[in-house]
Amino acid sequence: MAEPVAVLDVAAYILDKTGPLTTWKLQKLCYYSQAWSLVWDEKPLFRERLEAWANGPVVPALYERHKGVLRIATMRRGNPEKLTTDQRETIDAVLEAYGNKTSQWLSDLTHQEAPWRRARKRAGLSEGERGNAQIRAADMAEYYESI
Repeated sequence: MAEPVAVLDVAAYILDKTGPLTTWKLQKLCYYSQAWSLVWDEKPLFRERLEAWANGPVVPALYERHKGVLRIATMRRGNPEKLTTDQRETIDAVLEAYGNKTSQWLSDLTHQEAPWRRARKRAGLSEGERGNAQIRAADMAEYYESI
């Protein structure tokens, strides 16, 4: 059974498949890759924490690697070779479903979905308020399994 990889490995794989992306879109594609891995593979894809920021879900460990950058083409320190075939297939399916959407569309979608909303509500955060409430894997699995 494959262990979760690092989010930087996931990001590197996504960038290899898509080419340059806005960092905002890369964050959302990592989020959806994690969500669908929890449903389809019944385990997390990556081990890092997800947070419900004002603009949608963010992996702070990934953000630390790209902050201050609008578009990103490569993820240094990320190794897509670490991903298993199942992990790649999950990400590929996410890219098929969400890859052609805009950053804004993806952000708007996450704002309508329960995992982001629950995390923000638990922390008492309003819609546009900054905060770092954790998005729980259990909330993600429960919600995405139901749709």
